[in-house]
Amino acid sequence: MRSVFDAGPQPPCPRPFNLAAHVLGRADADPEKPALVILGPGGAAEWGYGRLADTVRRSAGGLRGRGLAPGDRVLLRIGNRVEFPLAFLAAIAAGLVPVPTSAQLTEPEITAIAAEIAPRLIVAEPGVALPRTPSCPVLDLAAFDALAAADPLDPELGDPDRLAYIIYTSGTSGTPRAVMHAHRAIWARQMMMDGWYGLKPTDRLLHAGAFNWTFTLGTGLLDPWTRGATALIPAPGTAPADLPPLLAAQDVTIFAGAPGVYRQMLRSTLPPLPKLRHGLSAGEKMSPEVHAAWRAATGTPVFEAFGMSECSTFLSGAPGHPAPVEALGFPQPGRRVAILGEDGQPVPRGAPGIIAIAASDPGLMLGYLGQPEETRARYSADGAWFLTGDLGAMGPDDAVTYLGRGDDMMNAGGYRVSPVEVEAAMLAHPAITEAAAVEHRVPSGAQVIALHYVAAQPIPEPELADFAAARLARYKCPRIFRFETALPRGANNKLSRRALREREESHGAA
Repeated sequence: MRSVFDAGPQPPCPRPFNLAAHVLGRADADPEKPALVILGPGGAAEWGYGRLADTVRRSAGGLRGRGLAPGDRVLLRIGNRVEFPLAFLAAIAAGLVPVPTSAQLTEPEITAIAAEIAPRLIVAEPGVALPRTPSCPVLDLAAFDALAAADPLDPELGDPDRLAYIIYTSGTSGTPRAVMHAHRAIWARQMMMDGWYGLKPTDRLLHAGAFNWTFTLGTGLLDPWTRGATALIPAPGTAPADLPPLLAAQDVTIFAGAPGVYRQMLRSTLPPLPKLRHGLSAGEKMSPEVHAAWRAATGTPVFEAFGMSECSTFLSGAPGHPAPVEALGFPQPGRRVAILGEDGQPVPRGAPGIIAIAASDPGLMLGYLGQPEETRARYSADGAWFLTGDLGAMGPDDAVTYLGRGDDMMNAGGYRVSPVEVEAAMLAHPAITEAAAVEHRVPSGAQVIALHYVAAQPIPEPELADFAAARLARYKCPRIFRFETALPRGANNKLSRRALREREESHGAA
């Protein structure tokens, strides 16, 4: 029996189509229902469905009124503020292409991104890094909010395969890649509604992640609105320790966050959460210990999902189909998933191989912006499968178990980070002659980035930490620094990051 799961195709995406119109399709039916609740220190601020949809349409009209044309790119430099989803959906409604980015990115990082995407407009909150010499207007939040005074614009309908938005993910080459997604990406997400969330219109879903992360953007905002549920978002600066009281006070029924957030919340005593049905987790594998601790503390399970920026999640457990704790999950209904061998063919059940998803999946990206060769390299030779780069095995019950990366990509705090990018930034330090970034597991069970470096003598860690912070987003910064006299290399003199990981694991085991 081969490692292939095929549940049959989902209904095709309607034509013509607009992502923003689909997300806000329930607004007219219940305009007063809370769509978004922002939980700040001064209390909760609510946005009803009617207000949300009207503001998006008017902001879309305001964007087009500035002379922007369909296809123009809008760079978003906004953190966890209501303007983030408003700008994202307004741009898409107007036929523009938003490019959300992490508010943690440094000036060098965002300068490189702006040079690649050539935005026609930047929308930015105070204090975030901007491109060194912006080549287009920069709209602050007050100016963006003023766009809502414009006449409303009906969403621009068109081919569901056309470009809707661009997000950035780390590339194995060390250069972040611009992932292009079509309008149909939101249509494909309905496979997660029952295949992972168990999401109902009556749910109140609180997500603890940053808006620019695809896990938060989709699971925390777009999907609840598509289903007609209520999305709750903690205000910027809310610590994990402050989340349990919010879950209780706001009658949250579904909680979503990365495994690290669950670990931090469990450090304190959780209040009774009688309305909570279950938790959702993605970004990295949750340990069995955290699963057990969460169930003991709340009486509810956590359902995990596996995916990537190029396709969002496609493996998961669900309330009606819980996955074994050690597994990533089951292929979601409507997905076609396989485990492929080196010959590009599905391997026998239980055998290791590359996790792949059908090239015809409606949630799959259009490609990497300006990188056709790298895009082609992600597909099998026959073009039938998209290769994730992750190793796994499919059991007789269809559950897929994770076996690690097929390359040296790191996954720290739920973010995929290229070691080459971290190494390039740290090699700019005048005293460092060689560097290798790898993932290390710390006693809490979390995965963190460690930098092994060669220098004439050890460099003070505060100095290295400051050097990294000036050049890398916080989630890319090493948390551990190891002085080495030499780095391990193979027979062809190629750096062996695997040897560093194995050495660290053996020390931990000892």
